[in-house]
Amino acid sequence: MTATTTTPATAGGVEIGHYARRISENLGYPLLGLAILLGFWWLGGYLIASNPSTQAFSAFAPESALPRAWELLWSGTLWDTVHPSLSRIGLGLFWATLVAVPVGILVGSLPVMQKITSFPFQLLRMVSPLAWMPIAVLAFETWDGAIVFLLFMASVWPILFSTAFAVQRIDPMYFKVARNFGASPLASLRRLVIPAVAPDILAGFRLALGIAWVVLVPAEYLGVTSGLGYAINDARDILAYDLLAALVLVIGVIGYVLDAIVVALIRYVGWQGT
Repeated sequence: MTATTTTPATAGGVEIGHYARRISENLGYPLLGLAILLGFWWLGGYLIASNPSTQAFSAFAPESALPRAWELLWSGTLWDTVHPSLSRIGLGLFWATLVAVPVGILVGSLPVMQKITSFPFQLLRMVSPLAWMPIAVLAFETWDGAIVFLLFMASVWPILFSTAFAVQRIDPMYFKVARNFGASPLASLRRLVIPAVAPDILAGFRLALGIAWVVLVPAEYLGVTSGLGYAINDARDILAYDLLAALVLVIGVIGYVLDAIVVALIRYVGWQGT
């Protein structure tokens, strides 16, 4: 029998091939998906421009929308549009998290609370956040307050239910061990419950972010004069369809970036817990 040896050149080639495959998987497939999406967008724009009855909407096509998006980015006006929306969604998610996490821990820890709240919480969860719009307008003095409330109603339920279910999955033996070591309820909460449910809280937060980001645009159709929803409504009124398409693209990109940040946090928290 003859032993096979791996030369440094061969090992280096294998390693380069491995990295090439990883780059292809991490970048190649997403870029392919993006190319397909752009292809469908271009085809839709071509069909719209080719039809005499829809030619007025031809500025939706990427050849008009992409330069307009670039102009928004480099002119500095994009931040003035995006900043109010980010502030509103940040406040909505902040208040939703502040309310949902402790309530979720309470519901998940006490079976009697779960039985009492199950029906009303499920009932409220099934109500569209936008259905609260008339109540929000009456209850809050400012339009911003009403929009933040709508975003709160969109965000609170995913975080609450994710937290409650995560607490229910904690092995009761852990609590018994903590009590045997003399841990107070506050110490058990800080050292046992919160670390155990943190990934699930972030997973619920991710769902809440997606729902709130979708609700944001129609919510900003209210009486505000700033934000992405207002800008889209204004672009529609002045028939600036290239601007409207550019704003839709901006909303998608920002939503993707926000989601990616939360996914990175979930992976970090999961890694810290291992």
